[in-house]
Amino acid sequence: MQQNTPASLRLENGTIFQGKSFGYEKSVAGEVVFNTAMTGYPESLTDPSYSGQILVLTYPLIGNYGVPADQIKNNISMFYESEKIHVRGVIISDYSFEYSHWNAAKSLSDWLKEQKIAGMYGVDTREITRILREQGSMNGCLQMESEAPIPFDDPNAVNQVDVVSCREVIRYGNGSKKVVLVDCGVKHNILRCLLKRDVTILRVPWNYDFSTLQYDGLFISNGPGNPDHCEAAVAHIRAAMNADKPIFGICMGNQLLSKAGGAKIYKLKYGHRGHNQPVRMLNSNRCFITSQNHGFAVDDKTLGSEWEPLFVNMNDGTNEGIRHKSKPFFSAQFHPEASSGPTDTEFLFDNFVELMH
Repeated sequence: MQQNTPASLRLENGTIFQGKSFGYEKSVAGEVVFNTAMTGYPESLTDPSYSGQILVLTYPLIGNYGVPADQIKNNISMFYESEKIHVRGVIISDYSFEYSHWNAAKSLSDWLKEQKIAGMYGVDTREITRILREQGSMNGCLQMESEAPIPFDDPNAVNQVDVVSCREVIRYGNGSKKVVLVDCGVKHNILRCLLKRDVTILRVPWNYDFSTLQYDGLFISNGPGNPDHCEAAVAHIRAAMNADKPIFGICMGNQLLSKAGGAKIYKLKYGHRGHNQPVRMLNSNRCFITSQNHGFAVDDKTLGSEWEPLFVNMNDGTNEGIRHKSKPFFSAQFHPEASSGPTDTEFLFDNFVELMH
């Protein structure tokens, strides 16, 4: 049964898009960003890196394969990237009220209502994307017509990593190598990728002092928001560098490792979000198509003399990873665990594990 509850998206620049609600009927405010992926909406919506954001999906048809029933196995979700939806709202062009998939248990609409997440369809997502590309990501309100207007809210003003990080140490697996994973908003496929490589994971809160723990390698996860809020994590990473144990960072982890190495971070105009971002490994002709979700980037020019860029974005030349010139420290701005998305770069997990003698 189609719904026709009127809703609108109001952007900071004054533009208003009229549409209809297909999710939980509440007005929400956040940073409006777009993702260009053609598939993977269950994974994107449960990615903690979207905390505080209203997500515009540029692919025109969404909902046609429904949503899987989540199952938790060994404290890890089997089909999602975390235990809940993290976006504040989702905006699409054409919602498929009929869905079909062997693994589907419910519609996207029903899932949004269960999780109390706003959703709107029937708007020109191409025009929204054009505005964000030309003017930059901006704050907005997904407004239900039946409610009083709500104010804008800037999620980057607060520490979103603290919002999504675990609160206590969680142990996974019983592998031959032990990895401390600094949880800035870790995607569950990162846990899966490490576990299938015979690793024991100690997942610790973002600001946890892990210096007293015994471990073979340090992993710094992805996460949402502005990395400048995470100075406690940067201090612990900097101290860990003295031990010379392997360090691997992904996304937010790339930015925090870079900050620990002395580099500065800046906000991208509209970020990289999608499955189709081309990157090149420096000092080689090796190119990869990568999955990405970030709004900030490392300023290569501020890297210390002991560090060098590892990957570069072939669209805009921005940093996509760093490595230490002599120590086993490296990172990727993109998502090698790629859920959902191309798995071209999963070998980086092998490289990390091989460094742990």
